[in-house]
Amino acid sequence: MFQNDPSFFPIMGEILNEYNAMSLDMSAGNTALQQLDLMDSEAFSAYIQQILTQKKRKYALGGYGENRSIYQRSPVFAQADAGYRNIHLGVDIWSEAGTAVYSPLEGRLHSYNDNEGFGNYGPTLIMEHHLKDETIYALYGHLSRKDLNQLYPGKVFLAGERIGHLGKVMENGHWPPHLHFQLIRDLANWQGDYPGVCEEKDIEKYLNNCPDPNSWLGLPVLSS
Repeated sequence: MFQNDPSFFPIMGEILNEYNAMSLDMSAGNTALQQLDLMDSEAFSAYIQQILTQKKRKYALGGYGENRSIYQRSPVFAQADAGYRNIHLGVDIWSEAGTAVYSPLEGRLHSYNDNEGFGNYGPTLIMEHHLKDETIYALYGHLSRKDLNQLYPGKVFLAGERIGHLGKVMENGHWPPHLHFQLIRDLANWQGDYPGVCEEKDIEKYLNNCPDPNSWLGLPVLSS
């Protein structure tokens, strides 16, 4: 299901293309990131906004299956063997705080939570969708805290209905403002949360359970 499909509503309220969006390399191979103090969330945010300003784009996109070293900034991703989870399982859409986020398809709210803590999701929604004969869940992470008001499990959102906004740094897990959008086949017993990053040894398991969100979004900037 793609952006040119009339049954799909653009997740940011407008079609994302080469004129308003760009890909953003957040991988471990990006040497520019190595020059940043990633513990300084405001400096991290300024880095991304500077890129968007220079490239004259409103959105920066990327991340699915990307090997990232940025998660070493937070103990949220630390493992018992002293390593860190580092494979990103969703697509990030970086933009300004307060930018609206919309439901691409009709669905019901499965669960929500404010996943607090440095490096965590912050306010998070999980929507349940039914496509043909499959139930699939969509996770929206790093939203605004005000978006959690008046929510309840089972609430129905129509395609094109606003479900939230990109949260500010201090409420979204201390990340530069962005949406973490992730598809999940088997949610197991998770409520308002699900791993958005996995260890390399578990990559096959998680990528099978979390298909590429661009199969929904159809973003040409991310298409090969």
